[in-house]
Amino acid sequence: MFWKFDLHSSSHIDTLLEREDVTLKELMDEEDVLQECKAQNRKLIEFLLKSECLEDLKIRYKYPNISCELLTSDVSQINDRLGEEESLLMKLYSFLLNESPLNPLLASFFSKVLSILISRKPEQIVDFLKKKQDFVDLIIKHIGTSAIMDLLLRLLTCIEPPQPRQEVLNWLNEERIIQRLVEIVHPSQDEDRHSNASQSLCEIIRLSRDQMLQVQNSSEPDPLLATLEKQEIIEQLLSNIFHKEKNESAIVTFSSICPPGMSHSAYSVNKSVLEAIKARLASFHELLLEPPKKSVMKTTWGVLDPPVGNTRLNVIRLISSLLQTNTNSVNLELIELTSIGVILDMFFKYTWNNFLHTQVEICIALILASPFESTENGTITDQDSAGDNLLLKHVSCASVYNPIYSLCAYSCSSQSKLLV
Repeated sequence: MFWKFDLHSSSHIDTLLEREDVTLKELMDEEDVLQECKAQNRKLIEFLLKSECLEDLKIRYKYPNISCELLTSDVSQINDRLGEEESLLMKLYSFLLNESPLNPLLASFFSKVLSILISRKPEQIVDFLKKKQDFVDLIIKHIGTSAIMDLLLRLLTCIEPPQPRQEVLNWLNEERIIQRLVEIVHPSQDEDRHSNASQSLCEIIRLSRDQMLQVQNSSEPDPLLATLEKQEIIEQLLSNIFHKEKNESAIVTFSSICPPGMSHSAYSVNKSVLEAIKARLASFHELLLEPPKKSVMKTTWGVLDPPVGNTRLNVIRLISSLLQTNTNSVNLELIELTSIGVILDMFFKYTWNNFLHTQVEICIALILASPFESTENGTITDQDSAGDNLLLKHVSCASVYNPIYSLCAYSCSSQSKLLV
């Protein structure tokens, strides 16, 4: 019978731990050390909780991968010890004091350890970081390292209780984190710093708006989103985009950071954002006509000179967002610039670009749908907006002069019915 045999094989780690002279290195050489730690092996955890062991686990060149996995195995005793002993936290924090660029692999280990501590011991870790007056400076300094960008975002996502989360938002806002990230979104900056700063801003907006949906009756607004929507901040971003030389990355960044047209009511459009963008519509229109230089693209159906490019695609995406806001003054400016006509020209010039066609169809569908609104009882009413009517007439006139435009409008009309 099975119970006659002892099928349980004890871990070699238990055997090692019976020795008085066992070392951390010997334990970390064992293949099942992580499994035993996560299984709450009492002897192993007691050994790891020794001060000298916890300190050794953070030494740069001693098995950093295994160290990270042990420290992030979510053992409550280890979390408690790390979160409550400032000397250990300081040893961890000192990694940020290294010169740039940080080692990407070691930075990922550092970020992972600190992130789980933020999640499990939020009050202690946030209090510790607040006391470090150079913390935000160091985050900005190392923002080109993706793991450090992730750590910044973890501060916004890992703290669930509303009050501590609001305190973190207020603290980061007081440290001018938005303004400092915006300064990095500049063509002159290193590409990694530029990219990660812009991604951070995009994520901050997304997280803030998601939070608005979840807690619609929150008494306190999100200070980071409020700062980002200030007219001077948007103007600074626009100034960076239209620097002396056109930079595609900066333009794409802005289109991602500031999409003013949102379908959900919680995503209300800030007037200062619209005003700042409206003042620069002529510059965006110029990008449609003369985008940053691109190499000739040879395809199976011919040569594209120039290709559509990410810049123009994102400018059209921005225009579709503007049309979604249905703002009279913005519509009039688009009419004056003849931006819709330029977009339609591109629609037919680049026959096989589905990404472009999708955005143009959205623009036309929004224009066709904008003058009419369905009421609760199902009747159709006129919104009585002069800008809306003028924009529709503008497209209609273009169709008269160029019948092929009417074909485009007709093909989009069926989609527009879904929007009405």
